[in-house]
Amino acid sequence: MLKLLFIGDIVGRPGRDILAERLPRLRTELGLDFVIANAENCASGAGITGSLATSILGNGVDAITLGDHVWDQRGWETEITQMDRVCRPANLPASCPGLDHVVITNRGFRVAVFTVLGRQYLNLKAECPFLCADRMVEKLKGQADAILVEVHAEATSEKIALGWYLDGRVTAVLGTHTHVPTADATVLPKGTAFMCDVGMTGPYASVLGREVKPVIERFLDGMPRRFEVAEGDVRISAALVEIEPAMARATKVELVTVRKG
Repeated sequence: MLKLLFIGDIVGRPGRDILAERLPRLRTELGLDFVIANAENCASGAGITGSLATSILGNGVDAITLGDHVWDQRGWETEITQMDRVCRPANLPASCPGLDHVVITNRGFRVAVFTVLGRQYLNLKAECPFLCADRMVEKLKGQADAILVEVHAEATSEKIALGWYLDGRVTAVLGTHTHVPTADATVLPKGTAFMCDVGMTGPYASVLGREVKPVIERFLDGMPRRFEVAEGDVRISAALVEIEPAMARATKVELVTVRKG
């Protein structure tokens, strides 16, 4: 069996620090062959920079995916063109810079990963995630032995529907964006691992990674406030997928939670 760890949204310095501290050992402890991480919130809680991407890759991550905060940091639209192990969402307009997928290889086995943005409640201009996934799966035939699809979306119904839509055609469909891990990890009938949201890698004594007090105050009076990244109860949250290489089917998927310290 091959083992792939997909790490949920890395949030700010706390998320980056626990990743640097624990991932090298985690790769050995779990016998990981592949590690993929969503890092769209790693720069002060919103966006990513070239230096941070390089640092995360240097800590044992094989490929980085991004989501709706892909363009939040100034200059990243230029830096992303120099990154061969980072991909932006595949259903953004084709004119957007950056790769629409990444292929990583270990033990002679190739895994392709790409992200689709959901269209419910997200404001980025994006192609239909279902039609984009069709196009990408067709495009990747012959380029990879297994395909992992990240669905970065708000609506659980949209994520679940995409999982069923792709069952048997890809090895895994894993959700991100809401920062809250879900209890629905399963292998669908035709061999596709699915989880609605793998959670975030960052501070859980928070509201989705941000300091609690200003968020509550914003709900109470509606006034704008600065939401700083929180620092308490830092965890890695990820999905561990076991892959049977001959058929490129998932045999198991489970939530992995690693606490700081």
